Amino acid sequence: MINTKPADQLSAVLIEEDPSDGLWHLVDSGWAEEHLPELPALRLEQDPIHRHKDVLAHTVAVTSQSPSRLRVRLAALFHDVGKPRTRSYEHGGVTFRHHEAVGARMTRKRMPKLGYQDELTREVSQLVFLSGRFKGYTDGWSDSAVRRYARDGGALLGDLNDLVRSDCTSRNPRRVAALHEALNDLEQRIAELAREDARKAERPEI
Repeated sequence: MINTKPADQLSAVLIEEDPSDGLWHLVDSGWAEEHLPELPALRLEQDPIHRHKDVLAHTVAVTSQSPSRLRVRLAALFHDVGKPRTRSYEHGGVTFRHHEAVGARMTRKRMPKLGYQDELTREVSQLVFLSGRFKGYTDGWSDSAVRRYARDGGALLGDLNDLVRSDCTSRNPRRVAALHEALNDLEQRIAELAREDARKAERPEI
């Protein structure tokens, strides 16, 4: 890792098939404390429904089970960096309200310092910002809400869905299966609505 910028060092780890050992090495060796302090700062308590006791372990797991594409892996790595700044205790539990928006701002600041290009920084920050949007889907979304989700995802929609699918490390296999089923349903609705909208656009005006 001598004479290479931090972005290259981090990317070399992230594009490995399983980056978990490499990520833990970056933390344990002090590299992250120097170049990416948001990562070791994730060693804090999180909701007990997760398999991992702290947010750092959860982040490493999410990153490792996400597709080995750099943009998705970076989004997975940064998706919870806003939690330390938003942590609060309500009704006997831990909450991290609006951590996605805070995390997106932190991502926009950190990635250029690591040496990443502006376009990739914008894309990863947007994925972090949108990473929690899916959580309300099981409450029942109208067609307009589904269209809005797809529109906000834009060219990043596939990566966003991959990130959402990876961001489930629950200890309950039924919970994991339910999330994947719900996301599959959302993707199907997006495709159906896109076909419907395309048909309407082709109809001649009367």
